[in-house]
Parts: sequence; structure tokens; C-alpha cells
Amino acid sequence: MAPATHLLLSWLVANATPGCSAPERRRERFVITAAGLAPDIDGLGLVAGLLTGSWDRAQMWFVEYHHLLHNGLMAAGVAIVAGLWCRSVTVGIACLVAFHLHLLCDVVGAKGPDGYPWPIPYGLPFTSDWGWIWSGQWALDAWPNTVITAVALVTSMWLAHRRGYWFLDLFNRHYDRRVLALLRLHAGQVEPAPAASDQR
Repeated sequence: MAPATHLLLSWLVANATPGCSAPERRRERFVITAAGLAPDIDGLGLVAGLLTGSWDRAQMWFVEYHHLLHNGLMAAGVAIVAGLWCRSVTVGIACLVAFHLHLLCDVVGAKGPDGYPWPIPYGLPFTSDWGWIWSGQWALDAWPNTVITAVALVTSMWLAHRRGYWFLDLFNRHYDRRVLALLRLHAGQVEPAPAASDQR
């Protein structure tokens, strides 16, 4: 699935994690969300290829290296490091869940335009024989992915309304508050400030 979908779903996992939904637990939410995005670090080969000025090389590197880190060892490593950094077993488990949710999403909805169903080499680096693949995998731009993204977006906005922060809080609190204020204004939950001409 697309990175934006993984971001939203991982943020929802972070918000569903016991003890991590309080506004002051921003670091824990960031770590869990990052864990859900971590498998796609291996997709940076595409960026590296583009920086060399060769689209063909970028595609080759992407195909060659993407999904190499979509494996159980990486999942365990991310969960252990995250749990130790946050000093929380709960965060470590949530990172494991977010990482595996990413893998599951890629198994069901990441088929390329050439029809190639991306396998998940879960057993790497120990074995290439143990992987995940589904013959019914739908294309990356198929409607189910659009629906999943839309549902995740609406759910995240609903949570933002209830909790007072959105996923932008992970990157910049100021912008997160401004966007949330605009969303609430659009929903008619707060009255807009009177214009200067109305204050006479």
C-alpha cells in the first residue's frame, strides 16, 4: 500500500495502544508510527537511483531492494529497540503490531502495474523459502486501497476531534493545532473570529 496509508494505519495503532493516547505521550506515538513505516526504508533505493539521474537505474534498484527489510528479523529488531528506547514493553508490542500490519497490507494490496504480486520474504536473512504471498493480491491503485485510506483518514480525523491532536502532531505541534482548528471551524464547532471591520 501507499506510504500515506501505512502512516495513517500506524498512527491509529499508536492511538489504540494502552497508555499512548494521552497528549503528552507524543514520543511513544511517534515511535509506534515510525515502526509501521520502517519496512519501507528499503524503498529508498528508488530515491538513490533518481539522484543519480537515471530512471531506469532507480526502477532497477527499487525492484532489487524493495521488500528486503519486510522480514521477521527486522520486525523483532524494531520492536526491541523501540521498547528499550521508550522503556515500555507495551510500546515494543505495539511496534511489532504496526510493523506486521504493514506487511499484511502489502500482502493484500501492493501488486505492481506489471501484475507482479510482491512477496514478503519473512524468513530473510535466514532463508528465502519462507515468505508471504497471496494470489488474490490487488493492485496498488485498486479501489480497496482507496477505501482503506479513506476510512483510516476519517477515523484519524474523528480521533483528532476527540483528543485534540492529529497525526501532524508527530512532526510539528504548531501546524497540527492550526490544521485541527481549521477542521473544527469547517465542521462548525467553533465560531470564526470576527473580522477587523466587524469589531468597530
